[in-house]
Amino acid sequence: MFEGIDGTQSRGARVRIACSTSNLGPGFDLAGLALDLFLDARAERIERGGAPRFEWGELSGRAAGWPRERNKLALAFERAWRELGEPDARFRVHAHSEIPVGRGLGSSGAATAAGLLLAAALAPRPISREALLGFGLELEGHPDNITPALFGGLTFSVPREFGPPVFVHGRISPALGFATAWPASEFETRVARGLLPKSVPFADAVENPRRLALLIAGLERGDPELLALGGEDRLHVPYRLDAIPGAREGLAAAREAGAWLATISGAGSALFAIGARERASSIADAMRAALVATTGAGEARALEVVGEAPRPTLES
Repeated sequence: MFEGIDGTQSRGARVRIACSTSNLGPGFDLAGLALDLFLDARAERIERGGAPRFEWGELSGRAAGWPRERNKLALAFERAWRELGEPDARFRVHAHSEIPVGRGLGSSGAATAAGLLLAAALAPRPISREALLGFGLELEGHPDNITPALFGGLTFSVPREFGPPVFVHGRISPALGFATAWPASEFETRVARGLLPKSVPFADAVENPRRLALLIAGLERGDPELLALGGEDRLHVPYRLDAIPGAREGLAAAREAGAWLATISGAGSALFAIGARERASSIADAMRAALVATTGAGEARALEVVGEAPRPTLES
């Protein structure tokens, strides 16, 4: 439970937010996992009065070229500040990000979480982290990235008609290793969603929850067979895969390198794989090599799960 921080005497706050992969195959708009590519953001009070908005300070790393993430962070900050803060407050915000944009690794969710948590840390009134999740869903439209960004770990979150989403944490075997790779090209969520059909065959709708049950058990037990079977999806991956250059080749390379589960990260264009912990770097390298061979460019990382919720730090 995040009770909020009384920031009336604080001049600023900083927070570190993990990236996230989502869906994990059959967990469409449900599953999210926080991983160790980070966004670092800092907000400082400015003496001038005026509207509760910011001016931007230094933006570095991948934040230097931010498109919508700048707006996401600003909108999230202002959404929380309208509920909690003084009307004449003004802030300058700095950010450094290592999360690639437009790759399905939660750059937008991380920016939204950063704005919400910075505002909550500096505001004079407390708010629950669950209430911030509700604000995040308003801004993101789906809960699968914003939930792990705010709470860490493996999450399964479901919106409801009234109140913030309901979510639970899942367990992950320490024997598992995680890897991602992404091509040079972005893949906008808007475009990725436009590829999805308005309806799917009944057999596909039935099969996905079966696979999801195996996925959850496989993640907890570190079971190769359960992860391989549980990573299969029929609701979104088949419709997006061929729109991502090099994706088929990258996923095949991941499996050849020892991955038990290999799929699209979120809506893409990043790929995501799970295997034995000691194979994570080799799997990442194999996916990157396949992307380079088919598209001419690619980056990759072996990743660790970020199990803890981000905690803002106040500055006097």
